[in-house]
Amino acid sequence: MLKKASKQEKNFEAFIDESPKKNPLRRMITGKVCGVQIEEPLMREIRYLDKLIDELAKGRQMESILRSS
Repeated sequence: MLKKASKQEKNFEAFIDESPKKNPLRRMITGKVCGVQIEEPLMREIRYLDKLIDELAKGRQMESILRSS
């Protein structure tokens, strides 16, 4: 999906809006960025994606990150 989106030159908003499967548990991700609570919906979705990438970079398995069996 990322490769396809990059070829179409989509922005973050379009990429997130067109995502086929969003994990409903992603809303459990909380916290602040540089001490600021994220309120804007698009920025919150970008934060979720950022946290997912961070966890993958640490070597965690996708099943563990998404809390699936």
